Amino acid sequence: MHPISRRTFAAFAGCAALGLAHAQAPFPSKPVVLVIPYAPGGPTDAMARTLATAIRPLLGSQPVLVENKPGAGANIGADYVARAEPDGHTIMFGTSAPLAINVSLYSKIGYDPVRSFAPVIHVGSLPNVLVVHPAVPAKNVQELIAYAKAQRGKLSFASSGSGASSHLAGVLFNQRAGTDIQHIPYKGTGPALNDLLGGQVTMAFTDVLTALPHIKAGKLRALGVTTAERSRSLPDVPTVMEQGVPDYDVSVFFAIVAPAGTPRDVVQRLNGAFASALKQPDVRERLEGQGLQIAADQRPEQLAAFIRAEVDKWREVVKVSGARAD
Repeated sequence: MHPISRRTFAAFAGCAALGLAHAQAPFPSKPVVLVIPYAPGGPTDAMARTLATAIRPLLGSQPVLVENKPGAGANIGADYVARAEPDGHTIMFGTSAPLAINVSLYSKIGYDPVRSFAPVIHVGSLPNVLVVHPAVPAKNVQELIAYAKAQRGKLSFASSGSGASSHLAGVLFNQRAGTDIQHIPYKGTGPALNDLLGGQVTMAFTDVLTALPHIKAGKLRALGVTTAERSRSLPDVPTVMEQGVPDYDVSVFFAIVAPAGTPRDVVQRLNGAFASALKQPDVRERLEGQGLQIAADQRPEQLAAFIRAEVDKWREVVKVSGARAD
């Protein structure tokens, strides 16, 4: 063999060996960064940090770092993770917004919730509850529907903003129940609930954790939980579906995703770590105290199918609502 050819061969062999060693490096081989596409301090941030702390000892000696990347309705953080190296070291604690709704709400987001991510685990959901001001005579959902139809166009529901889950929940309710309850958007949940408590609006579809103190104080009446199953926080309140409104399942869901192309064995390692963390009694107690209903099916393939179904559902709801966030 010619000397130059030997050197070339040796160089190629060395590169191949390095590549093989890199490919076979155990995961994780460096810190894992859990990106939260929201600002610090909110419920999503709190849940993500609880999980990050719990999985640290389950992934070996490498640390798990939390990084907040808020902005553009969670699109900045989601786009950052979608473009990250697909090796499992950058993952996202995502919600319904970037993983199901924003693709229909924004004209351009830079990523695709189905194609840009490798689903890791469905963490759970935060149920919403339909609450009305005590002056409303309805004691259940069917009475509310009858009352709304008799007062067509006169009732209103508050939301935390156009395109928010509390807005789209009302749009879906109108679709499924055949009502015409008017949407009143606010700049956040706080202002929306303040006007509901004051009687300026009729009702709201808000998260259970926020509504619970007002329900217990008798300042709001809970008519129905918006998820397929009853809330552990309000076990005596039937779901909206139980009360005759078909296919009505609305909640904010939470999931861990990695960039598309992340190796399957890495996804499985992450899935196993998060699933083990979610089984720990102290972790479950803390998350459930934050209002989370932990998902029963935590397989990556289940999350993939779930995200596809949610994207399809909210595409139609956003279209009917006419909401745009650009």
